[in-house]
Amino acid sequence: MSSSNAGSRPVAETGSRWVEPGHLYVVATPIGNLADISERAVSVLKGVDFIACEDTRHARVLLDHLGVRKELVALHEHNERGASEAISRRLGEGQSAALISDAGTPAISDPGEVLVRVLVDAGVPVVPVPGASAVIAALSAAGLPARPFWFEGFLPAQGKARRDRLDWLADIEATLVFYEAPHRIIKSVAAAAEHLGGARPAVLAREVTKRFEQFAHGSLDELTDRLASGEIPARGEFVFLVAPAAKQADPSSAEAEALISALIEEGVAPKTIARVVSRTTSLARNAVYAEVLARRKES
Repeated sequence: MSSSNAGSRPVAETGSRWVEPGHLYVVATPIGNLADISERAVSVLKGVDFIACEDTRHARVLLDHLGVRKELVALHEHNERGASEAISRRLGEGQSAALISDAGTPAISDPGEVLVRVLVDAGVPVVPVPGASAVIAALSAAGLPARPFWFEGFLPAQGKARRDRLDWLADIEATLVFYEAPHRIIKSVAAAAEHLGGARPAVLAREVTKRFEQFAHGSLDELTDRLASGEIPARGEFVFLVAPAAKQADPSSAEAEALISALIEEGVAPKTIARVVSRTTSLARNAVYAEVLARRKES
């Protein structure tokens, strides 16, 4: 890594006081509002020899807006390993580069993680140029606890894998933060209601920093219904936040114990009991399921 004051030394070769040869600059770009890019980010983009980007066509729109004319190198999930090795060689020859994604901070649920790891392993300096991040922007305005939070990124697209992952996350005592695409948001929120507990508070942050920005608050059940009805449009980019799991409560607490006992007596299937109890109490579905199985075994 470069030293903490290395970026302040003028370098004639690049024309930018923030850029040094042989360095990669991980540059955050706006997630919507183009005014959110920093002065330093613009200077770095103008000063490096070339720019690695997720989509050259998308990047060109931003760079044209900024008046930046640089060689663009595609770096995406399909070519990241090979492109990373090529970029590493060029940096080893003394060139400088910036890494950008389509929006926000690269390597955070975006291409770039492999490149950064390759360069770190090779001893090449990697310098962050911080700025917009959808997860931080949404968390800062959501009104949910930010200490601690768990950034999950995108849930699996397939139903079973998504359900399994939500079950694994159910008891984490931290605000859960997800990214989600518009065509999957309804299914993902409904799955979260089933597996994390429908009464659990949550926030849907839609189109953050853009014209139609929206923060929708409610329980997971309520947000599921509002999405299904179209009250919350399933359009644009979403950051989906879920309040922390309640501190590990004993499923034998008065309310839960009475409900579980009644459902067992009625012969309700364990999975159904877990779903019903998690929707009406603060208990996670998998904790209730384990309790039901334990009681049935005892009896």
